[in-house]
Amino acid sequence: MYIFIDESGVHKRDGKSSVALVYLRTEHLDTLQRVVRETEKALRIDYFHWSHNAWPVRKKFVEAIAKQDFSIKIALIRNPFHATEAYEYALQHLVIERDISCIIIDGKKSQTYERKIKKVLRDKGISVKKLKTANDEGYSALRVADAIAGIVRYRADNPQDERIKGLYQLIAKKILITLEE
Repeated sequence: MYIFIDESGVHKRDGKSSVALVYLRTEHLDTLQRVVRETEKALRIDYFHWSHNAWPVRKKFVEAIAKQDFSIKIALIRNPFHATEAYEYALQHLVIERDISCIIIDGKKSQTYERKIKKVLRDKGISVKKLKTANDEGYSALRVADAIAGIVRYRADNPQDERIKGLYQLIAKKILITLEE
């Protein structure tokens, strides 16, 4: 099992941030990443990123990935966002599996942040060698986590927006748990 982690809305001073943990079974990772690349090619974009795409592109991307086999755990955290505490909280409560191949977190993180996350993983009996940071261009599945984090955060900020209601419904059946701080 691979876990891909991305966040959305952490730059804001109010509202909520979302940390989306996208859990993918090892046997489906290659398929999901292939579908992401094929969808991006069909949409004529280099790499999907929630904040860089218009609603029609977002919709088509989410429609394609929602057909794939993966599950999601989400933590909604109040702003102002403090990365180390938020990730520590999310990981303590959401990462409970033992058969993890790798945890890949989007973006370069500080040493303080990485130390805290490694402590959480050690406390849970998970090898810290399984933790990696990467950019979403390196892992297609991180772009799925980015899309989901974008959907969840936008829905928290704009619950009445009809555009987000449809996208959320596409992923809702894949959500195993949502934690709200």
